[in-house]
Amino acid sequence: MIILALSAIVGTTKLITPYLTDLAHRDDADRFQYLASHLLLTTGTPKNWGQLESIVPSSLGLAKCDTVQPYELDIDKVTRLNNENIYSLDYSKLWQALGVKDASFQIEIKPLFQLSIELVSDSTQGSQRVYEFKIAARKSGMPLSTNLNSYVILKDFVNETTSSTSPDGVTTVTIGIPNSLHGTALLLVFAQATVNSQMVSLGMYSFGHNSQSPLPNGTFTRLSTLDYVLNASLKYATIEVSKAQVFTFSYNFSLNAKTQDDQTVEYDIPRLLDASPMVIVLTGVNGSTSFTEFVPYPQVPLQIGPDFSESIAGSRIAVYRYTATINSALYEVVTKWGGLSDSV
Repeated sequence: MIILALSAIVGTTKLITPYLTDLAHRDDADRFQYLASHLLLTTGTPKNWGQLESIVPSSLGLAKCDTVQPYELDIDKVTRLNNENIYSLDYSKLWQALGVKDASFQIEIKPLFQLSIELVSDSTQGSQRVYEFKIAARKSGMPLSTNLNSYVILKDFVNETTSSTSPDGVTTVTIGIPNSLHGTALLLVFAQATVNSQMVSLGMYSFGHNSQSPLPNGTFTRLSTLDYVLNASLKYATIEVSKAQVFTFSYNFSLNAKTQDDQTVEYDIPRLLDASPMVIVLTGVNGSTSFTEFVPYPQVPLQIGPDFSESIAGSRIAVYRYTATINSALYEVVTKWGGLSDSV
């Protein structure tokens, strides 16, 4: 099976090569399909360009190095497609690296199913404020049965709750936070489909605890991940980081600072064997204001490339959907292809 998988990747690469430069196929849907496969089945050049923050690839491919599994993507190559990451590549560089001068493309990567979180009620009960959340899991609009692991984080307080959705894909989660705390709290919900443990979706919900409203994520820090290192750029000199933690469906660890100066702190991220996205959470204070800020790793969902919904009427757009893995978890990859965009 390993030999067959490798043969499929190599064979696809050989088949694709003529389509990269042959302008005679510019309106051929088959060409775009080959290009989409090329993007997901090859590593690009250099093959480890995702981990090299200063490198722009000379050829574009998102596959993980030395993989024997087709459509296994590299966590850092994917993360560098997200423009919220300080190591991201803009679309023009990606377009040049693909090497197809007469076509434009869009890449969207997202979980295989959707997770929604709604705050239903909150009330003071003794020394705690108790919050009730409604959580719903849907795939293509249909309910999905899932197992849930939920975390609430505020300062040094972490509460973990396990539950599951009913057959209609809905459940409620109730958590209590001590009244002695205040600031922006974060609810993380990891949902694992009962039909396939590799189908995992992530929901994040910020809310104000004993404060008027939550502060937007990124108010105090800019968090970026690359090669299993978190870079935390502090936006104010008065910020004090109290704790860094990593969360997955099955694990929760505190992180130790690797390097630190006045405006930047770096943390090593463990390589956890869990079919799950990771979320790295920083808590701290800026003066009297406490914060809870986060970044997922890989940094998805994401979308990069021109908006084909605004393409010229009558132009033909080719759309190809794939299921790919990143760190053993499954994601949907949607690629769109069409004529050269004015934005390139």
